[in-house]
Amino acid sequence: MTRIRDVVQKALATGYLTVEAENQLRVLLTTRYDMEDLNAFMSLQEAAMTGKVKQESRERCGI
Repeated sequence: MTRIRDVVQKALATGYLTVEAENQLRVLLTTRYDMEDLNAFMSLQEAAMTGKVKQESRERCGI
């Protein structure tokens, strides 16, 4: 099973969060996860806010 930290690691490595990965995170966040996954998700949020990771969904709608 994929973990939140795996999805985050890929996004951080590529600098890009796909719509598919966003949807996967939504599903994973509804299940039990540990502190390492929570910390990884928070790192992804920070990277997105600072522009280190671009979101495909925002590019599609012109944000």
